[in-house]
Amino acid sequence: MEYPTTLIENAVNEISKLPGIGKKSALRVVLKLLKEKPEFTDDLAEALIKLRSETKYCRICHMINDTEDCTCMTPKRDTSVICVVEDTPDIMAIQHTAQYNGLFHVLGGLISPIDGIGPEDLNIQSLIDRIQHADYNVKEIILALSTNMEGDTTAFYLAKKLKPFDLKITTIARGIPIGGELEFADEITLGRSIVKRVNYDLNAD
Repeated sequence: MEYPTTLIENAVNEISKLPGIGKKSALRVVLKLLKEKPEFTDDLAEALIKLRSETKYCRICHMINDTEDCTCMTPKRDTSVICVVEDTPDIMAIQHTAQYNGLFHVLGGLISPIDGIGPEDLNIQSLIDRIQHADYNVKEIILALSTNMEGDTTAFYLAKKLKPFDLKITTIARGIPIGGELEFADEITLGRSIVKRVNYDLNAD
């Protein structure tokens, strides 16, 4: 693709590095920015710079935050349960279900030897320290990790590390999604759904 100017080409190349944005979409964004008032671009640039320089991570749960103080621990939350996730977007997804009111712990990734990511690169030790030294009594750890090889590897590692503690260790259920058809389910998901089957409740709403 040829661009009118080098400036536009450079801007398109940078914007297209963002997930889900190809060169054509990036070009539309760039041309849109050129049509806007200069203040709009200045405000956008300033917001991005502040996002990168001023964003902090909670020193306890490692969630993205405005401060280093924990915001996931509030009076209404159940402090006996900690849900372990890969990253902050997973917390947002779980919160949107309105089915969980416990605490969170962000690992900051998953164990992936291929990518050179080991247990020491994740927030695992801080989870152990948190369980040992928390002012509240942690009774359950929920491993809410992706159902792929990296997620399974990380969950297995965590389960072994947490075994010495008197904790209930659970994982999110795996199976056919609501509205999903068996025909299009992969064999691993379908197999796990059968293995983890539950009684059919005729009295369920």
